Amino acid sequence: MINTLRIYEELSEVMDPRPAQKLASVLGLIYEDLQDTVKRSDFEALQRVVSELAVSQKELAEAQKRTEARVEELSAAQKQTEIRLGELAEAQKRTETRVEELTRSLNELSEAQKSTEIRLGELAAAQQRTESALAKLAERLDDTNKQLGGLAITVGYTLENEAYRALPVLLERDHQVKLTEPLRRDYLADARGRDLEVNILGRGTRGSEPVWIIGEAKAQLSKNEVDRFIRNRVEPLKAVCGKVFPILVAHMVSSRDVPEYARQRGVALYLSYQFGQQ
Repeated sequence: MINTLRIYEELSEVMDPRPAQKLASVLGLIYEDLQDTVKRSDFEALQRVVSELAVSQKELAEAQKRTEARVEELSAAQKQTEIRLGELAEAQKRTETRVEELTRSLNELSEAQKSTEIRLGELAAAQQRTESALAKLAERLDDTNKQLGGLAITVGYTLENEAYRALPVLLERDHQVKLTEPLRRDYLADARGRDLEVNILGRGTRGSEPVWIIGEAKAQLSKNEVDRFIRNRVEPLKAVCGKVFPILVAHMVSSRDVPEYARQRGVALYLSYQFGQQ
């Protein structure tokens, strides 16, 4: 008699209990139907087939377990992939947002650049107008300077002409200098042979000693001009003229201490209003 319990126990080791129980029952029924006709050798062959089937079932179950494990791994990997894809999608959204912001910024910068270029164009045009106006003002200033220069020359010549008439009396009265020739505007060569223009030039005597009268006329006299007169005319001509009597005439002085400063430097000074006090 076949031991279905043993078969069930052996089958339970390689498959689930319910299929093992069902298969053991079927084998028991087959055994009962065939026990009168099937030889022992056939039954043993059947048992070997059943054993092989059990082994195959066991291998199939192991493969099934490995497949399920692999499926679980693939499922976990798929979840990780989905998570990563989600992260990438979020990053892509952030990138697109940033690109949009940059695009707006570039558009704003482009508009600002256009405005700046327009403003620069306006400034360039204004600069050109300013330069044109300055050029016109420069021309007018040159004309004014020329006119003032001409006026200054006229004033200087007028003052010199007045001095030529008034100084002979004033010099003799105030400094005992008597002219031996009329005063004039002329040139004298210095020790190096340079021709120096002298506004007021003439010869005379002081006591028994001959002197050269060397002078200049200024509309307004300052201490600096006193020094310049001594440096540029008096000192260079002493070497060729000998005794020099320096004199300055002016309409006015730049400060009230100029007359005393001239006297201390050895220069006679007359203001134009004194010409009427002869």
